[in-house]
Amino acid sequence: MKKTLIIATLSFFLGILIAGLIFIYFPERNYPKDFPERTSSTALSSSLYAQSSSQMRENLDFVTIAEKTAPAVVQIVAEKVEKRRTMSFFDDPFEDFWERFFESPRPRQPREREFRSTSGGTGFFISPDGYILTNDHIVERAVEVKVVSLQGEEYEAEIIGTDSRTDLALLKVKDENLPYLVLGDSTNLKVGEWVLAVGNPLGLSHTVTAGIVSAKGRQLAGPNAPDYQDFIQTDASINRGNSGGPLVNMKGDVIGITSMIISPSGGNIGIGLAIPSNMAKYIVDQLKEKGRVIRGKLGVSIYPVTSEFMELLNLKSKEGAVINTVDPDGPAEKAGLQTYDVIIKVNGEPIKDPNEVRFKIAETEPGTEVALTIIRDEKEMDIKATVIELDPEEEQESQAAAEKDIGLTVRELTPRTAQRYGFQTEEGLIVVDVKPYSEAQKKGIQKGDIIIEVNRKPVTKVRDLERIVDKTDPGDPIMLRVARESNGQVQKYITTLRIPE
Repeated sequence: MKKTLIIATLSFFLGILIAGLIFIYFPERNYPKDFPERTSSTALSSSLYAQSSSQMRENLDFVTIAEKTAPAVVQIVAEKVEKRRTMSFFDDPFEDFWERFFESPRPRQPREREFRSTSGGTGFFISPDGYILTNDHIVERAVEVKVVSLQGEEYEAEIIGTDSRTDLALLKVKDENLPYLVLGDSTNLKVGEWVLAVGNPLGLSHTVTAGIVSAKGRQLAGPNAPDYQDFIQTDASINRGNSGGPLVNMKGDVIGITSMIISPSGGNIGIGLAIPSNMAKYIVDQLKEKGRVIRGKLGVSIYPVTSEFMELLNLKSKEGAVINTVDPDGPAEKAGLQTYDVIIKVNGEPIKDPNEVRFKIAETEPGTEVALTIIRDEKEMDIKATVIELDPEEEQESQAAAEKDIGLTVRELTPRTAQRYGFQTEEGLIVVDVKPYSEAQKKGIQKGDIIIEVNRKPVTKVRDLERIVDKTDPGDPIMLRVARESNGQVQKYITTLRIPE
């Protein structure tokens, strides 16, 4: 009996196993006759996604966009000549610092050599008469610029104007009826939108890469970051040599100019940055008309509204900009603005962050009155200020004491330059020359000293010192607060100089 039961049980499970194998290896034999064919599954998927996929295929016509874009993109080769003073057997790694600020050989380094170098990048025609848009850092200090088109045409390019504050430059070649690209409207750009980057990465001419818009409104810190930023971030592959090339949308319009990459290795890791086309339009117009960019200045440094500021200043929102410092005799001081004031509107338009304040003031024509709404001591106030020009061309490289000689030559020290050369002091006027036998030399002021205050007022521009000196009568003294850095240590001291009679 037991034997029969065991055989029956084994037979039962064996039958189940055989049936399962038949189902697995021959599943089509188990479908009902009216079961939908495999194509019906495709039909179901099609009914859900066909229209979207069709639209995507139509919009992602990379070939057409590449063919339309490439003829207007050019390769740029800029030749630069720099004179450096070197040691007898090897170059001084800090010579660039001495050359830039002091314009004289570092002690015990009398040899001067001429170095020639080239930098490569990308640009593109923006009009049929030969105007080319590119990056400032490609042609900065260039003595000769050559442009090579996709068709193999080679041109000598003229630098019409540059703007280091946005890293843009405008060039021109002598030719007509050239292929060109249109600067589109970058404000309509959406995160996730497909874009193409065209350029000459690593010397490989006319390379096209595809990606999406990863983010908008990116702000960077660091010595190489431009002053005015509103970067478009993309994961389209961008490497060295792409700089200055167009970032185009699926209509073939330029919505950005590639400028930088973020990379620990120096190569593409999917984080590329482009200057928005709308910013470029403003810069191009000014460079064409004036050869430089004229911006407005309010005369304040500002911070974002943090949670701590909200708590300490009893603010209800993080939108706005907190005033950190106010320039002496600047438009802000004359209008009555103070440290701790919070700017919340400019000309009636709400302000989200300090960047918006900078852009709105910069785009204001010097001499124009702006209406500012601020919060001071928890009360909202309206103040009007007349902006002045930011760094007029004739003052950018001016040297102090043009009218009254105090024995010093100084230049502006910016946070970017300070970081580049390892200064702990970030702002002030660096002494680049001390006149022999002058009172400044007798008082012990040296090259490399940084003047941070004059008559107890901060000085960050050459003209700050000039104004104070010019207002001081001959024979009267001025008081300087000076920072001297050595071996990683900062020593600050106070000294006085008397204005020569």
